[in-house]
Amino acid sequence: MPASEEVVLHNNVMAKLSGKDEAKAKFFLGQKVKLLEDVKNDGTYPYLKIGDVMIKKGSVGYIRGMGEFLQVIRVYEVHFLDAEAVIEVIGCREHELEAMEPYRDLEAEETEWMIDHYKK
Repeated sequence: MPASEEVVLHNNVMAKLSGKDEAKAKFFLGQKVKLLEDVKNDGTYPYLKIGDVMIKKGSVGYIRGMGEFLQVIRVYEVHFLDAEAVIEVIGCREHELEAMEPYRDLEAEETEWMIDHYKK
């Protein structure tokens, strides 16, 4: 779906898809990624001051899950293993992450495995 298309949210509210996200997810569960910019507290983390760095640029983590904010912005749940990070798991947008390994279509791999398995 092109980023310019509108989608219907709850109660018929319309919104445009985020122009920063690809139509298809850019990362897969378990994929190793690197953070491209510092993640600062925007006020949602209660134990730090607003603006304090929570996870530093260059930190490496793994995609643990993905979801959507307001049904139009894809957010990845990333587990960072950096010992210096204030918080280990945080939501990141696609433009904030860089893949450290090639993309794998896990759904296609599983489908292929199932087809091969049932042929035997």
